[in-house]
Amino acid sequence: MTPLFPPFLKQLAPMGCRSASRTAQKLRQATLCQIEERLAGLLPAGRLRQNPSQDHSRERIFTLNRVFWCWLWQILQCNTSCREVLRQVQTLFSLQGLGIDEGTSAYCQSRAKIPLDLLRTFFLALAQAAYQRAPASSRLQGRRLKAVDGSSVRLADTKKNQKDFPQSPSQNPGAGFPVMKIVALFCVASGSLLSCMTGHLHQSEISLVAQLFCSLNPGDIVIGDRGFGNFVVAALLQKRGIDLIARVPTRIRRIDFRKAHQRLGTKEALFLWKKRPIPSPWMPRKEWLALPDSLTIRVLKIRLGLPGLRVQTLTLMTTLLDPKLYPAQQLAEAFRLRWRQEMCFDDLKTTLAMAHLKSQTPAMARKELFMFFIAHNFLRCLMAQAAAQAGLNIEQISFKGTLDGFRQCCQGMAQARSRAKRQRVWEQFKRILAADALPSRPGRREPRAVKRVTKYPKLPTHRKRFEERMSRNRRRLLARKRKLLI
Repeated sequence: MTPLFPPFLKQLAPMGCRSASRTAQKLRQATLCQIEERLAGLLPAGRLRQNPSQDHSRERIFTLNRVFWCWLWQILQCNTSCREVLRQVQTLFSLQGLGIDEGTSAYCQSRAKIPLDLLRTFFLALAQAAYQRAPASSRLQGRRLKAVDGSSVRLADTKKNQKDFPQSPSQNPGAGFPVMKIVALFCVASGSLLSCMTGHLHQSEISLVAQLFCSLNPGDIVIGDRGFGNFVVAALLQKRGIDLIARVPTRIRRIDFRKAHQRLGTKEALFLWKKRPIPSPWMPRKEWLALPDSLTIRVLKIRLGLPGLRVQTLTLMTTLLDPKLYPAQQLAEAFRLRWRQEMCFDDLKTTLAMAHLKSQTPAMARKELFMFFIAHNFLRCLMAQAAAQAGLNIEQISFKGTLDGFRQCCQGMAQARSRAKRQRVWEQFKRILAADALPSRPGRREPRAVKRVTKYPKLPTHRKRFEERMSRNRRRLLARKRKLLI
């Protein structure tokens, strides 16, 4: 098509489409190990097309479509380097007899031009797809359970990152990393992330959680740990028609069942929690005054006993007041599932290597964070689909096993010459996920401790002022000299 140069139509028409377009069509069949073919159906259609009025408007090597799949492939390879992504693209282009620049600058600049709203749209679409594929649950009247939890990640030590996300004040300048605090909502049924808020190290998790309440729907049940079992969170959620299950911080609030407002059973009663006279420091005074003066809270103490383990006691609070509709056993089971959702952060930070983001600016750090969430929700879609087909709980499907199996499955599908063969490989992959189900491990401990020991000392100051430790032979020589002088 030559709308601007009609006289050249006869000369250019025999050439057909542009060579770059033909190459893109051929590369699409093997682009980064079939990730695009398996994931594109879960994303909103048409959002990765070229827009003439925005960035990525021209047909270049790293178009909007290609750079997104390259970035996702980079995350699924445990956050590998940009150089490896470029070598992957170079290899695919070399199959067509074409070459591209050796540097990673074009790829990095194209990543920076991806809109954050587009990544957020894909993130939410995958979360909804994972929930639709997850096995249904009848506990707690079939209401949707959502778990809330907080964590943090380290950023690259740059001036821009330090300005928006300062490091801990207990560390010397140049010896620490900027820290981004994250508070996220998880879907208990599928394990996918639903929404998140980011802040710096000095912001409280409660203030970030309050900004997530707008993404909840009436009728949801939120499950949290001790940090969220307080009057303010329960009142804000109840105002929106949402219930709360959380652990009571017994060190702050003592529970005496003799002072209960109404007894419901052994170690189970209704209490009347009153609003304290001092407003919350993170909450506007107008919102604080709009909260009710008191709330009726159901508190129950549960004894957890497993063969061979010591009996533990758990004190829970909830706004689900009816013990017949919401039995104590189902509440305890729902709170147990919260711990598995908390392990989703471990899947992100350990399995996908999200513990340290590589971006040099806060804007790119947020985009990189959402790319990790997209990869996580995509793997959760695969886990939910495999569990539903085999009639298993999603807890029995391994996250690490899904990631490893998907990478190997993509390599097998790239060698298949027909769509039917690729589909057979894909169905076999889902059957393998179900067959490799995790065994039942009640009471399995997962301590938050590191066994790994390094021989290198910590960096207590800026690297320019750090003094290298002397070698062992040098220290022995100085010790002999000191003995001779004595």
